[in-house]
Amino acid sequence: MSHFDKLRAFRHQAYTLIGNGIDALFDLMDAVLVSRSVYSFAELSLSPVFRRQWSSLYESLQDSNPPRQQLMDVYLEQMPQDEQIVLAGDHETVNYFV
Repeated sequence: MSHFDKLRAFRHQAYTLIGNGIDALFDLMDAVLVSRSVYSFAELSLSPVFRRQWSSLYESLQDSNPPRQQLMDVYLEQMPQDEQIVLAGDHETVNYFV
């Protein structure tokens, strides 16, 4: 199965779970993913991938009640199980007072 087919299957699984406001929510998710930076919620409605009117942003979020645990299960299925995940961070203390 190609990466594109996996992505298509994942999106279909998530799409079937969301419920009310599904098309606007998917457009909203796509807008968040392709936007470099978002300064306001209404700005997402200006994204080329958001194909609805700006008011449907608010309506879809108000009307939706996605099953969080089922969606989390779908997301977790996408993570590779045969590899160990390593999370790394860098923390540096800077003293500006002399």
